[in-house]
Formats: sequence, C-alpha cells, structure tokens
Amino acid sequence: MIPLTILLLASLLFPSPSAAAATTTAAATRKYKTYLKTACADATYPKVCYTSLAPYTSAIKTDDVKLCSAALSVTLQAVRDTSSLVSRLRKREGLGKGDVAVLKDCAEEIQDAVDELKQTAKVVSRLKRGTAAGRELDIANIRTWLSAAITDETTCTDVFDGGDVSAAVKGPIWKSIKKVGRLTSNALALVDKLAY
Repeated sequence: MIPLTILLLASLLFPSPSAAAATTTAAATRKYKTYLKTACADATYPKVCYTSLAPYTSAIKTDDVKLCSAALSVTLQAVRDTSSLVSRLRKREGLGKGDVAVLKDCAEEIQDAVDELKQTAKVVSRLKRGTAAGRELDIANIRTWLSAAITDETTCTDVFDGGDVSAAVKGPIWKSIKKVGRLTSNALALVDKLAY
C-alpha cells in the first residue's frame, strides 16, 4: 500500500492532464481579461467597453482586430435593437404629430447607422488580409463610417429639443440611443488604436 503522503506529493509534482489544462485555461482567461481591461481603459466609456465585451474574451484573446470586430458586432446588435424599438413605437396608436415625425426621422437615421456599421464590420473582417497601404485606407474608411453612425444616432435625439414629443416616445428612444452612442464611441476609440 502506498502511503498517503507519497500520493499527495506525486499529485503535486505530476498533476493530472485535466488539472494542467484547467490551470492553463484559467491563466489564459486572466490574460484575455487583462488585455480587455487595458484596451478598454482608453475607450470613451471604459466600464461600458469592458462589460459589453467581457463575454467575448475567449474569442478576442489578445487580438486588436478581433477586439474591434467584437465591439462592432455588439454595437450593431444594439443599433438593430434600437431600430426594432423605433418600429414598435411607430405602430402605437394615438401618437401625436410630433411623435410621428420624430419616429420617422429616427427610423431613417438608425437605418443609416445600421448600414454604416455593417459596412464597417465587413471591412474590419478583412483588415488582417490586406496590404499596409490598403489597411491605412480601410482604417480611414472605418473611422469615417463610425463617425457618421455616431452623427446619425445623435441626430435622432436632437429633434427632441423643442419638439412636441411625448415622454412615452422620448424616454425609451433616449435610453436606447444613449447606450448605442456609447458603444459606437467605444468602437471608434478601439479602431483608433489599430496600427497601420
């Protein structure tokens, strides 16, 4: 019979493959989270950046392009959710003229933002395959499209000033646009860090 102390010593010196894999996975997870925290520290809204992208650390790893791609995916989904919200609000009965006008304008602006973010995501996905000169142009285009998306998003809420908009329309849109604006601003900040 093998004494218990020898078994304990052997398990410490020669851990099982599953224990070693768990240690490696835990170390990798810490590394990926640290990378994300560092990357998000320079974002416009660091806390929003980290919390929105933390579920994707295992896919992002420490890859700047994957980080930007994940940020764009999260942002695009939020903009699509806002578009759905605007569509639902437009179907409400008893809307005032001000509500109808704002919702129509917002629907157009949000659709423009969706289109710009889709174009941006497409170009980000090819960044690693391009030449340095092509990469510089792609990053410039990405910055332009993200800036345009931010403008479209804020234009949607600009009409609230001085307009005859009900709280039932203004409140949900304002909240959704605020979230989308922060995500888009963070995506732009992350793209700005990409090296040519």
